[in-house]
Order: sequence, then structure tokens, then C-alpha cells
Amino acid sequence: MAINDNVLIKIRDMRDSLTPVEKMVADYILTNLEEIPLLSVKELAKLSKTSDASVLRFCKSMGYGGYRNFIVSVSASLGSMDDEQRDRYTDIRPGDSLSTIIANISLNNSKSIEDTLSVIDREQVARAVEAIGKCSRIALFGVGASGLVCRDAEQKFSRINKICHAYTDGHSQLTAATLLGHNDVAVFISNSGSTSDILEALDIAAKNGCTTVSITKHSKSELAENTDIVLSISTPEITFRSGAMGSRIAMLTVVDMLFAGVASAEYDQVKKYLTKTHNVLAVKHRK
Repeated sequence: MAINDNVLIKIRDMRDSLTPVEKMVADYILTNLEEIPLLSVKELAKLSKTSDASVLRFCKSMGYGGYRNFIVSVSASLGSMDDEQRDRYTDIRPGDSLSTIIANISLNNSKSIEDTLSVIDREQVARAVEAIGKCSRIALFGVGASGLVCRDAEQKFSRINKICHAYTDGHSQLTAATLLGHNDVAVFISNSGSTSDILEALDIAAKNGCTTVSITKHSKSELAENTDIVLSISTPEITFRSGAMGSRIAMLTVVDMLFAGVASAEYDQVKKYLTKTHNVLAVKHRK
């Protein structure tokens, strides 16, 4: 289950995977948050230029059996948010002062972590930690900014003596996926969940019988639907100007959860490895 289910975050993240009519309902809700708890099914259907049946299908797509349960969840989500939280993501804008930029980036990163905590499933995290702890080796797959997250995970898990490697280009990913087996874990990192190189590697890894884990946007995607374990993140990439800043922070946070989970479960052994690697690096730094 998610740590703190927030239906408004879920609507935002799943919008792109909805049908055109469901998107009309979603867009009306997201732009008129305060009035939604006061509306009946018929009123929301009329205002969103859809139908009663479309609104009910939308509620079902969001995981609710009926409109009433959906509205109760919307009210709870609104009640947990203050005015600043409701629209706190800020894009890069021309002419901002450096102090404004520092404040905005800090808020965006904090919000990415908060929203990810609202959607990530603790049971899925536990399954991933267990699988990584027991596996023979870890293969990490990602391109671009996601590839950088793979490198971070590689560095962390290598320090506790896990056989681990990051693959960040299409050719090496296909080669690595081909050599994976039942005792291995393959972690696929992609915000969109639709990166072609990642999906190709996933198809091969899954056929080889290894455990597959995805770290991806909280939405319906080919990656999420075809991995054994899904670790959802939530962060809007506001425009092309923002690059992958928010998603990178959210993904790094999930990697830290996995690393800390494995390290805690195997603490006595891990402590020795961390001490050894710390000492050898400390000697190098003194030279």
C-alpha cells in the first residue's frame, strides 16, 4: 500500500494514460480543486462536458468503487494540503534572482520527495529489498538522467559487496540482459516508462527468468505493467526547461530506500564492508 495515498497526485500522474474523455474529467478536477467535494456526479459531468457514466468510469480508473468514495478521498487530500503545497512546483523562468532560484529548486526537490512518499507502495519496496538481498547480482538499466541514477546505485551497492553494474547505453543493455538468470535482479529506471532501449532490455531479462524491478512514474506504462516489482515516483517535469531534475531526485530517494533496506537487513556483514571501503578511501585521500 502507498504510504499516504493522495488521489490528487494520482490524477495528475495518471492523466496522460487516461482516455480522452477521462482526461476532460481529470483536467476539470485539477483546475477546480476547491469546488469538487461539493459537486454531484451530474454536476461534475456537466461542468467537465462529459457524462455521468464517464465520471463514474473515471472514478473506477482511479481505483474507487463509486463516486462517494472518490469525493471523500479528494476531500481528505485537500485537507492535508496548505495553500503553498497545492501548486508549489516552479519552472525555470527568465530573470529570476539567484535567491529565488535557490528557493524554487529546493521547494521543487522537497515536493518531489513528498509526492513520491504519497504513491510508493511499502510492500513493493519490501519485496525489492528482499530480492536484492538474496540475488547473485544486480543489473541496473537507465539512459540519460536515469543512467546517472543507475551509477549512483552501482556505487552504493558495490560498497557493501553486492555484485552490481549499471548499463547506460542500448548495446550494453541488450548484452547484459541476455546474460541474466533466475538468481539475478534487473532494475529498470525510466521516468516515462516508455524508453525503447529499456523496454527491449526488459523483454530479454524477463524471458531469462530474473526478477525485474522498475523505478518509474506513478502511471500506467509499458514498463510498470511488465515488471515484477514497481516502485512508483511522483514528480511533474513541468516543461523541457526543467529537464529531469525532479524525477532524478525522486529516483535517487528510492535508490537510497533500497540501499538502506538491504544494509539494515544485513547490518553485521554490511558494517564490515563499509568500514573496509571507508578505510581504504581514507588512506588514499591522505596521500
